[in-house]
Amino acid sequence: MLESKQFSNFFAVIANDPRINTTHVSLYMALLQYWKAHGFAVPFQVFSHDVMPLAKILSSTTYHQRLKDLNDFGYIRYEASYKRNIGSKIFIVFGEG
Repeated sequence: MLESKQFSNFFAVIANDPRINTTHVSLYMALLQYWKAHGFAVPFQVFSHDVMPLAKILSSTTYHQRLKDLNDFGYIRYEASYKRNIGSKIFIVFGEG
């Protein structure tokens, strides 16, 4: 299964990445679940108010910082929409992260 491959790849790579903490892991797993729920669309659109509860993140500042980190570290590609009615685009990066 596609999400199973991403799950395995992510955990294999983060084992040696000291930058990743539990909030990054939680957010990445929530994004995988959201991606699956939306038919593995590439890219898929997310709204923070939908993903934050899945990731158990209460602060929008934390959410956006961890999303930026995952993007900067190469685990996802994130394109902010800056519009309330249009979700930001997320691409799950395939391969080794």
